[in-house]
Amino acid sequence: MEATYHMVRFQGTVDSVAAQFFLKNMHSQMRTAALNLFGDPQVLGLRPNVFGELMRVLISPSEDVEAAVNWVIGGGENPDISLHMRMLMHRSGRAVQAVLHCLNKAMRSQHLMSSRPKVVVVSDTPAVVKSIMYMSNLSEFVEVLHFDYDKYRGSMFKGLHITDSRRRDWGTAPRWVAFVDFFLASRAKYATISGAHRRVGTTYAQLVAALSAAYNLGDMSGSRFIFLSSFQSNLLTDGLKNQRGWGHVWNRYAGPLSCRKQGNQCAFTPVLPSAWWDGLWQSPIPRDINRLASYGIKLSALGTVDKDSLKNHCKKKKNVVRTITFKL
Repeated sequence: MEATYHMVRFQGTVDSVAAQFFLKNMHSQMRTAALNLFGDPQVLGLRPNVFGELMRVLISPSEDVEAAVNWVIGGGENPDISLHMRMLMHRSGRAVQAVLHCLNKAMRSQHLMSSRPKVVVVSDTPAVVKSIMYMSNLSEFVEVLHFDYDKYRGSMFKGLHITDSRRRDWGTAPRWVAFVDFFLASRAKYATISGAHRRVGTTYAQLVAALSAAYNLGDMSGSRFIFLSSFQSNLLTDGLKNQRGWGHVWNRYAGPLSCRKQGNQCAFTPVLPSAWWDGLWQSPIPRDINRLASYGIKLSALGTVDKDSLKNHCKKKKNVVRTITFKL
């Protein structure tokens, strides 16, 4: 007796690449289904919050993490705005000033200027939060919330030993702080702001914004949840050339058309970002143009895809069939 099976492998289907195997599929029915799920890539503002809704249903904090989140909030209302600072242990004054400009923009757009809004600050290096507070007058016009793990006395986390290998990316903080910060920041009611020393719009901030937007869907206040990325001058002098990584929301705008010579920029950011250069005016760098070519994708100077070349590439691909004979 012989049993034959077909093996289909999709290599590299991680991050934003995986969605493109559906959005740019050679079968029209598959493309139509993908557009219904992910929305029209040409209209970023109208794309559905797919990953936020999935997280809202599939994940939730453990009892210990939720207790830590509630400890920070202190029985009051959820924060209005979350601010994520990816600083990598740097104390960049320009990054702080740029993000304060962005915070002011968020407060104006959400009509929070007349009140004293709650702003929760999280960072990849929690020690940086104190530096941010010292370098700005943030606490004078907003109520600042921050999870200080040194002061928190959760019984589960007493006596943790932090190894040197963990200090490099999280300072002296244990990694469970990232989960507390994540679920704390996702409680924001109006906006998420991503700021940084080198790179903004990271996956962490993207997921925080997506989950926050899902939690606030249908809010009766009438405000629409927004996600903002704050760029300071040294990121914009030569364009966004350092905004790299396939899962990074701004890496598709890092090429020759990238905005340059600006003092700062507070950019509205979609909670479901474009992927694989879906829209007009995106500007890929040469390295990624070459990488896309290996998938059969030819790009114009504006980042648009040559659909004919993609179709021809798909037709040339051979189905892999492996036959195994079982002797029974």
